[in-house]
Order: sequence, then C-alpha cells, then structure tokens
Amino acid sequence: MSAVSVSHFNSSKFVLTGFTGLEGYYLWFSIPFSLVYAMVFLGNCMVLHVIRTEPSLHEPMFYFLAMLALTDLSMGLSTVHTVLGVLWGFIQEVSLDSCIAQAYFIHGLSFMESSVLLAMSFDRYIAICNPLRYSSILTNKNIMKIGVTILCGSSLLIPPVICLRFLNYCHRHILSHSFCLHQDLIRMACSDIRFNSIYGLALVICTLLLDAVLILISYILILHAVLAIASREERMKSLQTCVSHICAVLVFYIPIIGLTMVHRFGKHLSPLVHVLMGNIYILFPPLMNPIIYSIKTQQIRRRVKRLFYLKGAYILRPIVNVFSRQ
Repeated sequence: MSAVSVSHFNSSKFVLTGFTGLEGYYLWFSIPFSLVYAMVFLGNCMVLHVIRTEPSLHEPMFYFLAMLALTDLSMGLSTVHTVLGVLWGFIQEVSLDSCIAQAYFIHGLSFMESSVLLAMSFDRYIAICNPLRYSSILTNKNIMKIGVTILCGSSLLIPPVICLRFLNYCHRHILSHSFCLHQDLIRMACSDIRFNSIYGLALVICTLLLDAVLILISYILILHAVLAIASREERMKSLQTCVSHICAVLVFYIPIIGLTMVHRFGKHLSPLVHVLMGNIYILFPPLMNPIIYSIKTQQIRRRVKRLFYLKGAYILRPIVNVFSRQ
C-alpha cells in the first residue's frame, strides 16, 4: 500500500457521500433539500408555538406532541450542516470527533422519538380504556418524569460512542451518507468491534423493537376497548383520536426498517439507494409529523388557521390603509 493511502486511512477525517456520480446537479438538489429543511424547522416551531400559546392545548396529549416536535427539530439541526454543506460544496469531510458527536445525536434522537411515540400510545390507551383516571394518572408531575426518563435514555448510547473514539480505522474513510451513523463507522474499523456490535444490537432490541411491540400491544388493547362500545359513532370518534399517532408511528418505523434492510442486505445495491434511504430516515419523520398533526388534529388545525389568519391580517392591514387613504 502506498504511503499516501496509509496516511489517508490513518487520518481522522471522514469523507461525506452525497449523490455519487451526480455531483454536477448538487446545486439543483440543494433547492428541494433546503425547502425540506425549512419546512422541518418552520413546521415543528409552529407546533411548539401553538401548544405554548394556546391554554386549551395544555394537556398531556399535546405535551407529548411538543416533545415529538422538539425531537424532530433537534434531528433537523443535527444534520442540516453536513447534508446542505455537501450539496453546496462547503463541506467534503468531517473529523472523527465531529462524526462521533453527530452519530450520537442522530441515534439518540431516534431512540428518544421512539420513546415519545410509546408515551403517546400510553396516553391514548389511558384516554380510551380508562378515561375516568386519565387526569389523575397523567399529571404534570408524571409527564415531567416521563420526559426526563426519555431524555436520560439517550445516555445508554454513551458506552459504544466512547468506544468509537478508540477504534483503529484502517479501511477507506468514505461514509455512506452525508452524515455519520454508528454502523458506518464500525464498518471502517479494523479493531475488535464485538462490543459495539453486541451492545448496539441489544440497545436496538431493548429500545426500538421493545417500543414497537409495546405500541402494538397498546393498540390491540385500545381496539378491544373500542369494539366493546355500543355506539358506532362513539367507536369512530375514539378511533379518530388515534389516527394522527398511528400515522406518526408508521412514518417513523418504516424508514428505519428500510434503512436497516439496505445496510444489512443491500451491499450490492447502488450507493444512491443508500444515500436516498438515509435522507428519508433523517428527514421524513420531522417533515411529516407537523403536517400530520396539523391536518388530523382538530385543535391544532383550528389554532394554525387562526394563527395564519392573524398574521395575514397584520400584514395586509397597512396595505389596505395606504390604498384607503388614496
């Protein structure tokens, strides 16, 4: 191996991968990606603003929605600089420490979002199956405890992340995406990665997989309770309160399953497939969740319409006054 190659493999810089072979179109690709990130930030900030300023939304279901919006907003903030940086030509590589930090935030926020979705399913279960005890179970104090537990859960990622710092990366330092993932980094290591692999698998099973199973069980119990309601109208009303959450669960888990399958079994696939699935994984849930809850949740939809109406009236009023004076 040449001295240049050895120097490249032992360096602490990692090359970010965009749409390989389509570099000439990066400026065009940056336009939809910039719009998507703008929608992610504006949509989730709008949801947070509406929940904060509307007293009628200060209840458990919307507190959990605020946690979801905050997690999605953080996911966008943790990846925007590398994804758009690659497309704009500002960034081609990142240091090992920056890569490890980004991987920690991406995976930590994914685990947090999974936990928030589980908490939201618990909220729906209590509201439908045990409505008389809803306010006594989901008190502000208990919601705060759930939020702190979810936040502390991301600390489970610290041991494998620390180990990444001490691995020897002797393979080519070319990442599969325009951001860093744990599985990408250990793929380039030639040290013993058994701890990272086993711990990572156990963590996925105990968090993402367990959360998915518990969410499924909660909806089986909810469906059983709803079917016991005599009135068809009441059954539909109860189920409609769950539609937004079911959509959010699907929007979160389908990209994760797709990305996992591509990483595990898609080594023969085009690198573009890996890049596309990676971008869907980090952008689709933060983009879609505000849209889903703004459309499907009546209280949010009504408050958003009112917000846009007031903003529009505030902007148009000076223009109308000018013309009326003429």
